[in-house]
Amino acid sequence: MKLRFAKMHGLGNDFMVVDLVTQRGMPTPDQVRSWSDRRTGVGFDQLLAVLPPSAPDADFRMRIFNADGSQAEQCGNGARCFAQFVVEEELTVKRDLLVETEGGNIRTELLDNGQVRVDMGVPSTVPEEVPFLAEEAKTSYVIDVGDSRVEVTPVSVGNPHAVVFVNNVAHADIDGIGSALQHHERFPEQVNVGFLQVVDRRFARLRVYERGTGETRACGTGACAAMVAARLHDRLEARAKISLPGGKLRLEWQGRGSPATLSGSAKLVFTGRIEL
Repeated sequence: MKLRFAKMHGLGNDFMVVDLVTQRGMPTPDQVRSWSDRRTGVGFDQLLAVLPPSAPDADFRMRIFNADGSQAEQCGNGARCFAQFVVEEELTVKRDLLVETEGGNIRTELLDNGQVRVDMGVPSTVPEEVPFLAEEAKTSYVIDVGDSRVEVTPVSVGNPHAVVFVNNVAHADIDGIGSALQHHERFPEQVNVGFLQVVDRRFARLRVYERGTGETRACGTGACAAMVAARLHDRLEARAKISLPGGKLRLEWQGRGSPATLSGSAKLVFTGRIEL
């Protein structure tokens, strides 16, 4: 059986998107790992499956698979590509969508300038909701990582993040610290690690080491988590731009109890068919 798919990217964070509304089948973890290979497969950071909703008020359901075959709860760049895909594939005529994910419902909006805005919902810094093991709730925590001590701000944006402030992202030990924190015992479900350099109160630079993938060109939920962490430490305004290796995102977060939103591009690279 041949499965139709699209290869898309949001700021270089790339995805294989499959329509499982009009097609049948679900890729296995082994297939996801095989297809994600950049030499012998399609090549991608995550695979996005478009499914019918389970709730009556939702438009679609999105399942997210990392390149290693594991599942992710949420993906901001993926949500933008998802929203663009379902319109281009004529699965809907709506420009505003409610999408179910493992990390909770999100809202997407196709803007007139060709970009996509995503309401990622209300972030949480409650340790058990991240999840993060802590004796008391604080904004940030110092963790022993090998011979070093790293200060992290844990944030959930439907999936777990740890934000680390750095003086210069170009010189940060992304792979070493990212991998060590990802597998640290205080993050029982592992964690995405963001390295944030605040340039001024309206602009910052970010690199993200993602669970099940490694460093990616961009990470939407990582940018939201970075925005939350920077706001909690009073280092960014409520509206700011965050630059990742793949490009810039516009972020907004008014503070505790408010949803985090991001806006950016979503691009189709090519379409194809693959044996399921």
